[in-house]
Amino acid sequence: MNLLVKHVTIADPQSKFNKQQCDVRVLDGKIQSIGNLSAEKDENVFDAEGAFLTPGLFDLNCVAGDPGFETKEDIQTLTATAKAGGFTGLALLPQTSPVVQSKSQVEYIINKANNNLVDVYPIGALSQNREAKELAELFDMQQAGAVAFSDGDRAIQDDGFMSRALQYAKGFDALVMVYPENKSIAGKSQINESKNSVLLGMKGLPALAEEMHIARDIFLAQYNETKIHISNISTAGSVALIRKAKKEGVRISCDVTAHHLVFTEELLMDFDSNYKVKPPLRSKSDVKALIAGLKDGTIDAITSQHRPEEIEFKNVEFEIAHYGIIALQTVLPLVLKAGLDASLIAEKLAINPRKLLNLNVPLIEEGQEANFTIFAVDKRWVFDVSSNQSKSANSPLLGKELAGKVTLVYNNNQYQES
Repeated sequence: MNLLVKHVTIADPQSKFNKQQCDVRVLDGKIQSIGNLSAEKDENVFDAEGAFLTPGLFDLNCVAGDPGFETKEDIQTLTATAKAGGFTGLALLPQTSPVVQSKSQVEYIINKANNNLVDVYPIGALSQNREAKELAELFDMQQAGAVAFSDGDRAIQDDGFMSRALQYAKGFDALVMVYPENKSIAGKSQINESKNSVLLGMKGLPALAEEMHIARDIFLAQYNETKIHISNISTAGSVALIRKAKKEGVRISCDVTAHHLVFTEELLMDFDSNYKVKPPLRSKSDVKALIAGLKDGTIDAITSQHRPEEIEFKNVEFEIAHYGIIALQTVLPLVLKAGLDASLIAEKLAINPRKLLNLNVPLIEEGQEANFTIFAVDKRWVFDVSSNQSKSANSPLLGKELAGKVTLVYNNNQYQES
């Protein structure tokens, strides 16, 4: 599919064209030439004046309902939502029904998403049924195409099991991704522990629950001399722990959700369950520390933490509402609102996520496979029923005007304008 992108500014720290305004010609799925180009016969021309072109965005942490919860989201609506949000690659967590914990289930996901503009990569369960009692079939799943292993939003409480999982994964260089929460401290609390939790009359979740869990996993990774990835960190203390561990040579990586870079606990004062996420929204000082952690390299990646839910699980009292928001389409507006520039967005949302999973990283250079995202920073749009591509509608941003719009995605010799 032949395409000429005109007047676009390239944002790819890997490329010699980084920060330059260029024209980009794509021929039969490859970047043929970059420079000052004229349109040729029978060539589709896309004017991207004022927009940025980055390697295709990649999400490390999202959930589809397929198999078992297709009423929330299926592979087709998930990839449509991803395209609208600028993502050309997704890593799917295994929290489905049944849990993705075998070779055949990994192959099911891969086959279901075949021939799509969006590349879909399954993450296999770390333990059978995500119960942290017995290891799942990690090696077999890796051979079938699983790119990492995780129990999703269930934190591993058993220290011995966690250590054994790291030891086993080390044997074939597999990445273990963990959600950090000490349940004995967290209990049934649902919002950040602070003066706001007192005002709201709800039990608060202390930062300590997250930070103690991360400290444990740092010790285990250090002891077993293996790598570990911490998903969805949310506190200033977590950033400090991981920064220190990296300086000491621990093979640790981590990510943060886009909404934790913008939303704070004050938004819960009206008990809007669409702001109920896990980990909970934290303080302004935590947000400041998270953004600083991104800029200094402590935090490796940004994720959507896309969690579709039917209305009956969100339009209820806050205490019984399910966690999560649909987020793939709103990641870009949020990271722009957080003050991140295009090059940092490319690093944290396209390059580093693929590096962590040992996947090929798209490069904006001549002769390379075309896999890129184009977005306009100042272009405004309304996220509403007509623009929402998800089956679900659990987002606090629904009905709001947002700044920062994806205008084109290209991958697998396919492209979509929006």
